[in-house]
Amino acid sequence: MKDFRQLQVWSKAHHLVKEIYLITESFPKEEIYGVTSQLRRASVSIPTNIAEGCGRGSDADFKRFIQMSFGSASEVEYLVFLSFELSFITESNYVILNPQIVEIKKMLARLINKLK
Repeated sequence: MKDFRQLQVWSKAHHLVKEIYLITESFPKEEIYGVTSQLRRASVSIPTNIAEGCGRGSDADFKRFIQMSFGSASEVEYLVFLSFELSFITESNYVILNPQIVEIKKMLARLINKLK
């Protein structure tokens, strides 16, 4: 069993979730069950799957959960882009969020390759 709190990628993903929650507070109220909810759930899924994978018994199980985290990170990347294009996210917030997401995806990809 691994301690997920020791993984830098988990820490970065956890920080991203907190930023997403703060930024989505200003999204239009009619999006509470749409983009807001989807973006929040997808972002939470990244560190959650990392944590769950750390609690699994094998590297194969861990790798599977890291792959799910990567998929969620890709979903977040798109939803942040969509939110920017819909003017839910300012350009300054987009410029902050997008590189963080790309970095998390790169870290997850390296971890997946290491587990092969």
